[in-house]
Amino acid sequence: VGSCWVLGCGGRETFFWEKCSFDYLLTLLLLLWGRFHGEGYQEGYEEGSGLGLIEGRQHGTFHGAKIGSEIGCYQGFAFAWRCLLHSCATEKDSKKMKVLESLIGMIQKFPYDDPTYDKLHEDLDRIRGKFKQLCSLLNVQPDFKISAEGSGLAF
Repeated sequence: VGSCWVLGCGGRETFFWEKCSFDYLLTLLLLLWGRFHGEGYQEGYEEGSGLGLIEGRQHGTFHGAKIGSEIGCYQGFAFAWRCLLHSCATEKDSKKMKVLESLIGMIQKFPYDDPTYDKLHEDLDRIRGKFKQLCSLLNVQPDFKISAEGSGLAF
């Protein structure tokens, strides 16, 4: 085993050369690596956590707005058709009214203010299905679009 010289610190701006073994130098190197590795990991973790929280909020806001816009379009569609069907309802329109009222009920029960609701996507899929059923009964071909200018239904 060889030896080497390292610069040591004896206190206030007092430096000296100290003879040490390679084993000591390797141990010192590993200790320093462990310290800086741990500090770097901790700093990176804290910075990444903060950025992840910001990105998560932006993602949630965007997708929440998309869902809200979609539900709002369905609701406006349903209210408009309820007014139209009430004004000239016939016996053959009873199935349309039943499906229409079911859609409105589903929309009104939708948990807008609870993003942790575990069946949110299932309920949204049911609303979409009921909307498609109503469109079929009314013989309309909707096209729901979300764009930078806004969202809406086209027929």
